[in-house]
Amino acid sequence: MKTRFETFAGLSVAIITPFKNGQVDYNTLQEQVEFQVVAGSTAIVPVGTTGESPTLSFEEHERVLHAVVEAARGKIKVIAGSGANSTQEALHLTQFAKKVGADAALVVTPYYNKPTQEGIFQHYKLLAESVDIPICIYNIPGRCARNIEPETIIQLAQFPNIGMVKESTGSMDQTSSILANTDLTVLSGDDSLTLPLMSLGAKGVVSVVGNIIPKDIIALCNAFAEGKIEQAQEWHYKTYALCRNMLSLSTNPIPIKAAMKMLERDTGELRLPMTPLSETEEQKLRKTLENYGIL
Repeated sequence: MKTRFETFAGLSVAIITPFKNGQVDYNTLQEQVEFQVVAGSTAIVPVGTTGESPTLSFEEHERVLHAVVEAARGKIKVIAGSGANSTQEALHLTQFAKKVGADAALVVTPYYNKPTQEGIFQHYKLLAESVDIPICIYNIPGRCARNIEPETIIQLAQFPNIGMVKESTGSMDQTSSILANTDLTVLSGDDSLTLPLMSLGAKGVVSVVGNIIPKDIIALCNAFAEGKIEQAQEWHYKTYALCRNMLSLSTNPIPIKAAMKMLERDTGELRLPMTPLSETEEQKLRKTLENYGIL
């Protein structure tokens, strides 16, 4: 079935924000962008959950976003993380995303202050009416203490530039309700649920493991889109073990940064309150990467 903004179908990668000696490492950031360009990913998503946006200053958030857009321009789409629990801050960041040339904005549910469904609706309504850029609703109640109920998302679909939902509730029923009642493009927000959600009508994934195995996730998405169901299932079960074993070790992005350090693509450095894996967890991660065949 046809949905909005299907140019964002396939693999979008929630890229990390690399740090070196406490500062953003812009050279490595540019390398991360180029890595996804070469892999053939549809889009990159900077300064989201995986990009440790809660620990970036406002100035750093903008500078990282600008640097990514410049590195990606003409090569790969950029979906800018621009959410906040203050509507005015989210508006500022979304306006900035449009100003520097991002292709879309990923706007997470307002967190911590636990708005009502009406408050959530008004939050996205103001953004949609104020900024002429495609908006992807990012619904992740496990981090935000609020689910955006399907009825609220259906109501928000009246705004033409609200075209996508990053679905991280883990609920097949929620996804089904959205797809049955709107033409919004749903993207999985959980790597292990990409194929199940695509079977319902989702068009791809905003991926964490895509930082290290983008071609495999692209192969999964393409196989399903081309009707090669058994091939898609094979990719699902191959990548599932990596997604499960790696991402269950600790809170994202701790495991993916540790994996990228092992693969010599990042320092693995985090900012407090994020802390590194324990020695035991590192051994489990190394074994997982070895079993997958990338280490």
